[in-house]
Amino acid sequence: MIKTHRAVVWTLLALLFSTAASAAELAGMIKNSSGQVSIERAGQRLAAAVGTPIQVADKLRTGADGAVGVTLRDNTLLSAGPNSLISIDKFAFDTTSQAGNISVGIRKGTLAVASGKIAKQTPESVDFRTPTSVLGVRGTEFVIEVEDGHED
Repeated sequence: MIKTHRAVVWTLLALLFSTAASAAELAGMIKNSSGQVSIERAGQRLAAAVGTPIQVADKLRTGADGAVGVTLRDNTLLSAGPNSLISIDKFAFDTTSQAGNISVGIRKGTLAVASGKIAKQTPESVDFRTPTSVLGVRGTEFVIEVEDGHED
């Protein structure tokens, strides 16, 4: 009986720690999606349905008829247009102090951004990277377009 209780305790602890690790990687979620939109995660392509969690290292890909809106945990809003490839390279956010950092890659296509709490608290902690430049955030809303971008 004691062995059974120990096994249950160890199983619960393992689940607790794996859930905490997964939650640490959560960056936001899909708020709207239309047309062809997918998430590339750990070598797999997933459907980008409304409510799908977005994790650090995810890539969002839209087709010719696709568009996707993402809300990050700090309330940053990302909206990608058709034929876009966006990667969530870094995301960390402390809900108590409002501190954190964001780094988003725009490989091709368009991305409209409305900055959230991290940019308001520490704007130097937020950047957006294209194949040819790095943009720091000092304002609240902007659009980035990458023509003839790269897939990698």
